[in-house]
This record gives sequence, structure tokens and C-alpha cells, in this order.
Amino acid sequence: MAALTEINKQDGAPELRRRARLLYLLLAVAFLGLISRLVFLQLVQGERYTFLSENNRIRIKRVPGTRGMIFDRQGQLLVDSRPSFDLIFVPEDSESPEATLRLLARYLRRDEGEILKTFEENKSRAAFDELVIGRDIEWSEIVAVEAHQLDLPGVSLRARPRRSYVDGPMAAHVLGYLGEINQKQLKILKEQGYVIGDEIGQYGLERRWEELLRGQSGGQQVEVDALGRRVRVLHEVTDVPGYTVHLTLDRQLQETAYEALKGKQGTIVALDVRNGAILVLASTPAFDPNAFARGIKSEEWSGLIKDQLRPLSNRAIQGQYPPGSTFKIIMSIAGLEEGVIQPESSIQDPGFYTFGNRSFRDWKKGGHGTVNLHKAIVESCDTYFYQLGPKLGVDRIAKWARAFGLGEKTGVVLDDEKGGTIPDTEWKRKRFRQPWFPGETVSVAIGQGYVTVTPLQLANMMAAVANGGKLYRPYLVNKVESVDGATVREYGPELIRSIELKPDTLKRVHEALADVVNGAGGTGGAARSQLLTIAGKTGTAQVVEMKGGYVKTEQLTYFNRDHAWFVSYAPVDNPQIAIAVLVEHGGHGGDAAAPMAKKVFEKFIEIQKQSTDKQQVRVDGESRAN
Repeated sequence: MAALTEINKQDGAPELRRRARLLYLLLAVAFLGLISRLVFLQLVQGERYTFLSENNRIRIKRVPGTRGMIFDRQGQLLVDSRPSFDLIFVPEDSESPEATLRLLARYLRRDEGEILKTFEENKSRAAFDELVIGRDIEWSEIVAVEAHQLDLPGVSLRARPRRSYVDGPMAAHVLGYLGEINQKQLKILKEQGYVIGDEIGQYGLERRWEELLRGQSGGQQVEVDALGRRVRVLHEVTDVPGYTVHLTLDRQLQETAYEALKGKQGTIVALDVRNGAILVLASTPAFDPNAFARGIKSEEWSGLIKDQLRPLSNRAIQGQYPPGSTFKIIMSIAGLEEGVIQPESSIQDPGFYTFGNRSFRDWKKGGHGTVNLHKAIVESCDTYFYQLGPKLGVDRIAKWARAFGLGEKTGVVLDDEKGGTIPDTEWKRKRFRQPWFPGETVSVAIGQGYVTVTPLQLANMMAAVANGGKLYRPYLVNKVESVDGATVREYGPELIRSIELKPDTLKRVHEALADVVNGAGGTGGAARSQLLTIAGKTGTAQVVEMKGGYVKTEQLTYFNRDHAWFVSYAPVDNPQIAIAVLVEHGGHGGDAAAPMAKKVFEKFIEIQKQSTDKQQVRVDGESRAN
């Protein structure tokens, strides 16, 4: 027996049993770990992995709603949407995303670095989110992607509506443009259904009316294969187009104004004097909003923002300029209403006015001779208004200027409207911590010095003069319609204030403004028309002060030349439309701006005649039918 025990010890049986127990323990631990992992994956992270697996097979293809159309007042189309294709990439569908994108760049003959940069900038996106590699791609690129689909896992095409601006830059500053939603906007608007890659109004009416124009997105639940290609549609939700917006803008008038301004830096604004509806709002140089619709390139954007002529600036509402002699309309009304001047009283104009130790020159060398109010307006006599300024005082001048809406925002529904400046004693005290000096009023009296206004403000002022003192808020939208044609919202005149004016004041100002264009010696003769009688006022606003003698415009460098103004209304006997024209560095208003206004006025009459003729044809047709 002792011998057997000794043999077992030698055979190492206890060691084998110890090792066996250790092996069993390791197996138990491994099995327990496996069970734990399965429990973790199934119960704790089951939902996540189910989502990932389903997204590997089932995708949600979002379909943006078609944006609403925009029409002018006559029903002519200004903005629509057209079909286009975006290039989409889902990196999770490719084993090597960078290699796939390099191959894609080769097929499309694009810069490899640009495509890879887009991928790197969006690595933080959620798994299986679509990455937009290209928007509104060319037909040749569509063919290349389709032909090499098997070589490009994760790459696909997505059809979507693309904004189309029918007339390009013609009304760009009014209509605005779209751009891809940025991270800051997405953070605010995510709850409203926006996602990365969506386009959103970034400027103009596209931005201000985004809520109504955007429509509602739809989508498809689709099954895809291992390459991310669609196999079948499992479920579909139809997208809903946005509302249709009808503007007060008149496309034919807008085109006439834009063509008149081509090659210049300036703006033309036209208002319906009876209600404040904006008929024209043209600003040049302009930009093509279609470039933003297809996805503007970085070099294009850089060119726009660095251009010293500021094509992105809406001069009608953002440009702040000295009004020059157009301000004499306010001075005349203020002088008559305050009883400071008698209209028939005259002064002698030697061509200058001395106040204190300073001499203020008239624009006309040698002066205008004997001048009363009527002649002062018609011939734009500076000396007459130099003398009127100190008599009124800056505070009374400011009161009347502000009554006509100068120096304050009009409230038009467009981006970044500026207010301009109408100075008074309180304004200067707050702005410069200095008192107002009487000599400064002399410059204010002819629309210089601290005075600045926007062209829209001057057009609105002229409309109020034409209609007898009713200052309306300029507006751009007539109505909004749903897809089925039902009116959702409707807009109309909004009276800001009624300005109480003596009948004699209006009569004398109206008569003088008519003679500016139609009378002997009037500075606005270039606006005279055979089709209608126009009333107006020219203005030449200094950009830099000329301390020497008289200098011709062509002797100055371009950016030192005066701005040219012409503000007007017509027809004289029944005012319907008011127009303000500004030509930056254009020189004299009578030469540069007045002829542009004439073109718009005559187009207005032509449109009215066309409308009357159509109505007559319709009436005649109905009479014959009956």
C-alpha cells in the first residue's frame, strides 16, 4: 500500500487535479464574461446596436419641401424652384472613406483636397448622416457617378428642388439668397425641423419670409444594400411646398430701373404715393443670387465681400448720404409753416452768403440775382436757403425733417435698414458733448453737414409731399397664398402719420416742383417728358468739402465726385408714383439722375396703357359674346 501511494505521488496526480480545477475556474470566468457581455450588448446597448444595424440596412431619405414661388404685382414670376442633383456620401458605407473620395475626385476631375476637406470638417456628424459633397452638380458629373457606382460605395445622388431667380441680379437686394444652415442657426432652429445640410434664407425676402416660403419636408424610409444603394422604398411621407408670395414690386419697372443704372453705383426707388407700396427697389452693382442657390464658391464669396463697389450692399436702405438740394423741399415747407418766410419776398443773390467770418458759395458762380421762394426751388438757389437756415434754427428744421420720415428707419421688411441722421442741438450734445454752433445750420439748410438720409426715406418723403402729407410705411408684400390658391395673409397700407400742412404751403411747393422740370431755368429739365407731367427736385451732394474755387466734376478723382440726386412724382395733376434716384459720384443730379427717373415714369405710363388696352379688349370680347 505504501508503495502504491509513493507511485501516485510520483505520477503527479495532485498536480493534475490542481491544474484541472484552475482550468475549470478559467472556463467559468470566461463563460461568465461572455454571458455578461451578451447581457450588456443585448440589454444595456441593445437599442444602440439595433439602430446601427437598421441604419446599415434601412435609411431615412429626407426630402426638403419645395420653397414657395414669388411673383410681382402683375403675376409675373420672379423666383421659382427647379430640379437639381446633390452629391451625397455616407462614410460608414465605405471601408476606406478617404480612398473612395480620392477615386470620386478622379472620376469628377475635381480637386482631391477640396473634397477631402469637406469630409474632414464633418467628421463629428452622427453615424450614417449624409454628407453633401456637391450641390447642383453638372450633368457630366451625374453620368460619371452613375457609371462608376460599384467603385464608389457610400456615394449617391439626391434629387432636390433648387432655387431659381428668373432675372438674376435684377432684384437681388430685395429677393435675397439662400445658403446652407450654419451651426449657430441650427442650434436655434433644430426644433423647427432643420437639419445639417438644409438651405435657409440668409438675406432679403428669402430670410425675412423664411417661415412661409420654406415648406414642410417629407421623406422616404428605404432599404439599401451593402454599398448603400437603394433597394426599395418601405414608407414615404410627401413633402409640402411653401406658400406663394405676391409682391408689390413691378417686374417691368424694376427691369427699366436696373437697366438705367447699369454701369453705375446707385439706386432707384419708386413708391405708390397712395399707399406706400414699393414698385421699384433697384441697387447697383448687384450680385446673382443663383450663385448662392447652387452653392457659392469661396473665391466668389471673397470677391463679393472684397469688392470696393460693395455689390452686396442694398443702397436703397443701407446707403446713408447727404441729401443735398433735395433737402430744400423740407426747408421750404418748414419756412412756410413756421411763418419765417413770405413766399413773394425776395433776396439778392451775389453767388455767396457770409455768416460770421465764413463765406458759403452758391453752386452758380455769380449767383441767381433777385430770388423769391419759387425761383429758389426751381433754380436750386443755395444762397436763399443759406439765409433761411439760421432764421429757422436747427431744431425747427429737424422737427419738419423728422415729420416727413427723414432720419428714422421706415420699417420696411428688409435686412439691415439704416436710419440716417437728422441733427439738432440735443443730438450734437449727446454725440459730441458739444453745443450746436449757428454756423453749422447754414450747411444743414442745403442738406450737407451732419445730415444723412437713405434713398428710400427720400422717396417716401416725396410721396408724402405728393399726396398732401400722408406718410405711409413702405411695404413689399401684397399677399401670401397657400398651394391651393387660398389667401393666407394679406397686407395693405399702414399710415405712419398725417402731417398737417396749410393748403397754400402745398400749393406753392407743388407749383415750384413742377417748374423744376417743366419751367424755364429749372434744374430738372432733363426729366421733362411728352407722355406725362413730372414734378421733382435735383440735388448734388458733396462727398468732400471744396474749400477753393469752383471745380468741375471731371477734374476730381472718381471717389471724390459729388453724388447726384433726383426726387420726383407724377403725374402732377394726379400723383400716383414717387421716385428717388441716387447715382454715387454721378455729379449733378439734373444731368445724371433726372434722365433715369424719366425712363421709369414713361415705363409706368406704358404699363398703365397696356393694362387699359387689355381691359378694353376683354370688355369688347364680352360684348360681342353677349
